[in-house]
Amino acid sequence: MLKSYLKGISEVSSRGDAREESFYSILEGFLQKYAESADRKNIHITTLPKKTDAGNPDFRIWDGNQHIVGYIEAKAPTTEYLDQTETTDQLKRYLKTFPNLILTNFLEFRLYRNGELIDTVLTGRPFVLHKLKT
Repeated sequence: MLKSYLKGISEVSSRGDAREESFYSILEGFLQKYAESADRKNIHITTLPKKTDAGNPDFRIWDGNQHIVGYIEAKAPTTEYLDQTETTDQLKRYLKTFPNLILTNFLEFRLYRNGELIDTVLTGRPFVLHKLKT
């Protein structure tokens, strides 16, 4: 599942004309497959959901019964350092508003609960993807 996800990210990136939004369907497919493998059949993902009071995160994850599980804010895979994104007004608003938030550049995933960084997972490095083309 992860290998397929990374292959999709690499293929879109290698075209050279991709924007951040070009990767959304790959992440959405990966999240759906992961939810199914974790026996979470009622997980729904809304890409580019309607605006909230805090802004417009890129993804909303919900259980199909109007209970929002969390939000995902994505940055382009060319974003090397998510530390810089953490200091933006946008992310500060999101961290204050959303109890469950993931910040990602499609290769690194940072999970925040109630505004605190809980965990970070790195599946690949933007440098390797864009400079070494692997």
